[in-house]
Amino acid sequence: MPPAIRIPPSLLPSDGHFGSGPSKVRPEAVAALAAAAPGYLGTSHRREGVRSVVGWIREGLSSLFSLPDGYEVVLANGGATAFWDVAASCLIEHKSQHLSFGEFSSRFASVAAAAPHLQDPEVIESAPGTHPSPLGKAGVDLYALTHNETSTGVAMPVIRPEGADGESLVAVDATSAAGGLRVDVSQADAYYFAPQKCFASDGGLWLALLSPAAIERAERVGGSGRWVPATLDLRTAITNSRLDQTYNTPALTTLYLLADQIQWMLAGGGLDWAASRSDRSAEHLYGWADSASYASPFVAKPDERSHVVGTIDLDASVDSEQVCRVLRANGIVDTEPYRKLRRNQLRVAMFPAIEPDDVAALTACVDHVVERLS
Repeated sequence: MPPAIRIPPSLLPSDGHFGSGPSKVRPEAVAALAAAAPGYLGTSHRREGVRSVVGWIREGLSSLFSLPDGYEVVLANGGATAFWDVAASCLIEHKSQHLSFGEFSSRFASVAAAAPHLQDPEVIESAPGTHPSPLGKAGVDLYALTHNETSTGVAMPVIRPEGADGESLVAVDATSAAGGLRVDVSQADAYYFAPQKCFASDGGLWLALLSPAAIERAERVGGSGRWVPATLDLRTAITNSRLDQTYNTPALTTLYLLADQIQWMLAGGGLDWAASRSDRSAEHLYGWADSASYASPFVAKPDERSHVVGTIDLDASVDSEQVCRVLRANGIVDTEPYRKLRRNQLRVAMFPAIEPDDVAALTACVDHVVERLS
């Protein structure tokens, strides 16, 4: 049982959801879904009512990310984890290079290493709390980057590797970055993500912003005789996406919440506006950690600190598990650190749907709890 510490209502955030995924869903989006439910839920995903939502998602993402000419929005079931299998099957021709600096960036490397039709990947690692840089190498036909490492709170720029072969592709895992961090999509050929973080929806879907080169690679590899299951065949996803549908039945709730969040972002001012909300939250969180006697940012370099997922180390005299239990008992949830990192820390989502003032309120609540635990 957590200590019986009651946080005064005046200190509490307006919404206590700070999870790094699934993330806070805006109440207005839930209300809009409830209003649309009678004519939307329980209908065929190949009929106009759902296909129009998929079409809006594709159109909205094209606008939000200012897609270059020829880029397409492609989506399918399975989440970003499934897209690693898709990429290993359809985008890596022979050999890939992976940056590994946390739990999720390392997983795609493991998928490529296990694929029997591929050469062993090159893996460039750095310690948690940092990120490595890609190196242009002959023979590498796909570079796998991670815009934001969700497990450690490290963000890195999306830039094509110097010295890379002109035919090579750049695939960027943007699951916790897309919609909350600024990006020049022309620096990537596959900027892929799932909607349960910055896009304040549910999981089980992957979306990818694909360049003409990535589409051509998928067509060429798919026609080479390599066997690929239909659910992992990127050509199948491309064909169906162009029809504003998915190959197999999607979760209609996920699609609707995603569409609503994109519309909210565009109405507010687009990607820069959404990222600015995360910027303000990050300013609150890291400013507090820098000034608190018992806390400090886990990521040492300020320019590598994520503005969508913040990791804050606590002094050994403060038990982060106890702090999180007390917060949870007061309705502030999912501030626990990533389990495999095994650090005495807090992990705080700062996605655009989270009010920056709520992040400031969270830090005041942590101060209140720590003072009473000491």
